[in-house]
Formats: sequence, structure tokens, C-alpha cells
Amino acid sequence: MRVFVLLVAASALASAQTGEYRSRRAELRKALKDGVAVLFGNTEKEAGDAIGGFAQEPNFYYLTGWQEPGAVLLLDPGREILFLPRRNPEQEKWTGRKADPESPATGRSTGFDSVMPVEKFEEELRRSLGEHARLYALAGHPGREKLAALAPLREMVPAGPLIAKLRMKKSPGELALIERSIAATIEAHRAAWKRAAAGLYEYQIAAAMAAVYLDKGCERPAYAPIVGSGPNSTVLHYSRNSRRMDKGEVLLMDVGAECAGYAADITRTIPVGGRFSPRQREIYEIVLGAEKAVIAACKPGVTIGRNTPNSLYRIAFDYLDSHGKDRGGNSLGRYFTHGISHHIGLEVHDASDAAAPLEPGMVISVEPGIYIPEEDLGIRIEDMVLVTETGCKVLTGALPAEAGEVEKVLSR
Repeated sequence: MRVFVLLVAASALASAQTGEYRSRRAELRKALKDGVAVLFGNTEKEAGDAIGGFAQEPNFYYLTGWQEPGAVLLLDPGREILFLPRRNPEQEKWTGRKADPESPATGRSTGFDSVMPVEKFEEELRRSLGEHARLYALAGHPGREKLAALAPLREMVPAGPLIAKLRMKKSPGELALIERSIAATIEAHRAAWKRAAAGLYEYQIAAAMAAVYLDKGCERPAYAPIVGSGPNSTVLHYSRNSRRMDKGEVLLMDVGAECAGYAADITRTIPVGGRFSPRQREIYEIVLGAEKAVIAACKPGVTIGRNTPNSLYRIAFDYLDSHGKDRGGNSLGRYFTHGISHHIGLEVHDASDAAAPLEPGMVISVEPGIYIPEEDLGIRIEDMVLVTETGCKVLTGALPAEAGEVEKVLSR
């Protein structure tokens, strides 16, 4: 009986997931203005290297949920078709069994009413273009060149902005997956705090973190782990992780896991040795104050761009620029050298429009930082927040950010 219940539950979950992908495609089809949208999934050559394994093109995955290589999606206002490559037994010896495009079971599992072998794509594309004028494709993707060769006289319209508009607002199912990634990432950060000590190397801390989120079933890091001590804490996207850390320095860890396709992005800066020096704590409190100011101001209608109206970036910059000084007596705004936020979802820098006002259901980062190379001192604190109807909710608050709390955890 228990096995039966589990099978029914799994079937219901799969049905709900395919239904969500179908509803996304329906929304995109509504936005097509007398046009045909074609998206190419990644091939194994494009995203199947021996280091990271195959990863699907994010926009393609968002609309289909399909994780196998070589697929093509065609949408027009009246229909949707998923094209799949035929099985190749020789290739499957290397990369595993693939779906058969002509099997009824494949059609049921995809949630598409029409699944065809990829050889029929050109024929069906011509049929759709016979009824619709425009051709929507992803700018910068190799598939766009294929389409240009097939339909050289057609107006080519970027599909990315239309899909980004959908991706910016997360469904309850997406939020659940993001929260799973957050939970694994927080555990990874806690493991790093326990491991960090003078004399260890940055890569040892990165390894301790990876061991945790991989053990939790996450596929990979959401981005190259940034574990920078001392002078490396001032390098924004430092990724060598090769230096030995010393007591009295800070250790900046910007590390997030990707679980079930969704990313987490969390940064904490801790003192190597357990306690911040007075100067380190001063800068830390300023950065934390800027983060709190931004979170307090985060609500529907504000923006995250540097020069957009009602910008959260301006709140962060003004706070940092009006608190504290460098050794020369200059204000600290000049040491805030990146943006305050980005959207997070299937990608750590998710598809978005930085000028678009925030809306409920969006998940963004809040990440002020001060980086002073002359002092070998970089402090960044980054949390993920969900925009709500009246403000925003911090999703990563289970990982301490207050300086005193950080020191307390390190002393255990």
C-alpha cells in the first residue's frame, strides 16, 4: 500500500510539473505577435563537457523541463511541438539511454501533445512561417544562426526579453526549489565556518563547502566558488582559491549551490581566528547597515539598476558613502564597485530587466560590499530576498550576519 501511495504521489508531482511548463509556454504563445518562436536546447558538444556534464539551456528548460540534449522547441499562436533526436545506440554507450521521439511514453512524459523526430523540424517550421511573419529566437545562441540560414528573409526578433518577463516572477514550485538550494548552501557555509583556521588554504574551505551541497543531492555549484582571504577578499570574482589564510585576516566566501536546476547565492565574511579587529568590525557594520537599509526599502515598484528610478543601488551607495572613511579620510562609496542586486532563479544571474520595477514573487540578491585594497580588507554580505506584496522577505536569514553572532558561532 505504501509503495502505491508513493507512486501516486510521484505521478501527481510529475503531472503538476509538466502542467507548469505547459502554462509557461501558453503565456509565451500569447505574447507572440504574429510570430513563431524557436528555441534550441543545448547539444552535448555545447554543454556536455567532461568536467561539468550536460546542462540544458536555461530558457529551454524553463519552457519544457526537458533535460536531454539536442532538442528543439517550436511555438506559434496555434500549436507547440517538441522535436527530439532519434536514439543513437553507439552514443548511448557513452552518455546513457535517451528518449525515443516516436514512443507514446515519451509524449506522456514531456507534457507535449506533439513530439516529433528532429528531422521533421524544418518541414514544420516552414508550415508555421507560412502562417506567421516574425521569427523569435534567442540572441547569441548558436541556434539563431541555423534559423537565419533556414529563413534568411524573415524578421528575426529576440525571444529573450519575452521569456525573461516570465522568469522574473517565481511560482510556488520554483520557490520551493530555490529554498532547497538555500538550505544546502547555508549548511555549506556553516561547515566552512567550522573548518576555517589560520594555516589552511582557501581551496580547503571551498572543498568543505562543496562536500556538503553535493552530499545534499545538488548537481553543481551555481557559479565558481569565491573563497578569498586577506588581499583576495578585495577581488570581486576571485576564483583561484589557492592562498593560505592567516590569523587576523578576513575570509570572504561567496558560494552557492545549484539544486534541481535552481541557484542559491550567499556571501558571508568572517574573521580568521574568530574575532574581528576593530577596523574590520567597523567596515563590517557599515556594510551590514547598508544591507539592512536596502532590505527595509525593498518593495514592489522599486528597481535594482544603478541609474533607474527608485533604485535600491542608490540607497546602498548613499549609506556606504556617508558612513566611515578610508585611511586618507575619504568617504567609502568609491569602494563599492558593483551593483546591489540581481535576480536569481535557474541562473545565479537570472534572466531579467534591471530597469523593470520589482513585483511580488521576484527573488533577488542584496549584496553591498566595501573593498579596500590598501588595507587588504574586503567585506561583502549577501542575502537572497523574496519580494512580497508589502515589502520583502529574507530567505537566507538562517545564516547569521550580525558580527556578534558570527563571532559567537566561530567560538563554538
